Amino acid sequence: MLDPKWIRENPDVIAEAGRLKRISVDMPAYLALDKKHRQILTEVESSRAYLKAESKKLGKLSPEDRELALGDQKERKLVLQKLEAEEQLLRKELHLLAMKLPMPPAPEVPEGKDDTQNIELACVGTPPVFSFTPKTHIQIGEELDLLDIPRGVKLAGSRNYLLKGELALLEQAILRMAVDHMVKRGFELVSVPMLVNRECMEGTGYFPGGEEQAYLAERDDLSLIGTSEVPLTSIHAGEKLDEANLPIRRIALSPCFRREAGTYGKDTKGLYRVHQFWKVEQVVIGPHDLEWSLQEHRAILANATDFLDLLELPYRVVNVCGGDLGQGQVQKFDIETWMPSRNSYGETHSASRFHDFQARRLNLRYKPSSGGKPLYCHTLNNTVIASPRVLIALLENNQNEDGTVRIPSALQPFFGAKTLGKNIRA
Repeated sequence: MLDPKWIRENPDVIAEAGRLKRISVDMPAYLALDKKHRQILTEVESSRAYLKAESKKLGKLSPEDRELALGDQKERKLVLQKLEAEEQLLRKELHLLAMKLPMPPAPEVPEGKDDTQNIELACVGTPPVFSFTPKTHIQIGEELDLLDIPRGVKLAGSRNYLLKGELALLEQAILRMAVDHMVKRGFELVSVPMLVNRECMEGTGYFPGGEEQAYLAERDDLSLIGTSEVPLTSIHAGEKLDEANLPIRRIALSPCFRREAGTYGKDTKGLYRVHQFWKVEQVVIGPHDLEWSLQEHRAILANATDFLDLLELPYRVVNVCGGDLGQGQVQKFDIETWMPSRNSYGETHSASRFHDFQARRLNLRYKPSSGGKPLYCHTLNNTVIASPRVLIALLENNQNEDGTVRIPSALQPFFGAKTLGKNIRA
């Protein structure tokens, strides 16, 4: 959400943000409603002030004059009630419009319509060249009897799966390694709820607009999270923190749930686009400082790329273009990891900074140590690792001709072996 005063002063900037992000923005409608609301609000406040002032005079009036004054006040209170009802209605309408306005992207965000126009910033590692015909992660998993997609579909429908034995252990090893990686870097591990209320979804920018992608527990008005960014960022909603306690750096390991509505026929095979997965997410809450946010954005990106380096996986980093940005993101870097079966890089991480967009929606502020009014925090987040998508890259890039899979050296202590597969356990 944006500062209302700033919106009035910069409608063209917001309209341009909508164009760059390919988000429909009707600034004339917003400004007209905002003007109408402020006019009604002025009338409400004026009526309240008048009634308060007149009430103080009642004790000094004669009985006859007091009766007349009370009759006048009764009529004015009825008028005020109508004005208050109209003001509340306009306030709600204005809030709904404001919740859909986009955060302007940073100047360094490239212009483009979709992910095909993202700009590559770095390419690390070399995709493997095999002396044999490589298998897909599906073939590897099924031949080792470690992956069962048909029975996953039988249990829960399309885009579901079972990981068994060593593959399930490998997934947990990667997640545990990711937690260890981030705790060593000073992040606090938090166990968060999987079900959150609407205020959390709205506060982080997923609602309104993302309801179709979420699994809803409608009877209790709760949503299953699509990322632990939602509860992690919302922990201090409505609070005023002390600047001395910033920044707050936290991670969570959680299952995530996404309906993948609108992706019918896209990435239907294998583990790339599924309804349920595991993720270690990093969230940072810090001061209202543009330069700090930029530096922190690079730091959380490095946390993820350093982890991929430990996994010895080839990847690239892209600067996401305007048309591929979300409503609240100021800038986003995606990390795409090489997946041989796709013969391309597949998205595995997204590192985003929001400035005060989420904090305003969550009413998340801090008291500056220098004094003055409370300021809205800045928030950032990034994936540390997500599974099973990372398993695609690990299995396919490290496969051996005999069908087994080499385990990267840094991962071996967490997995307990150098190789995945029944034939070789050395």
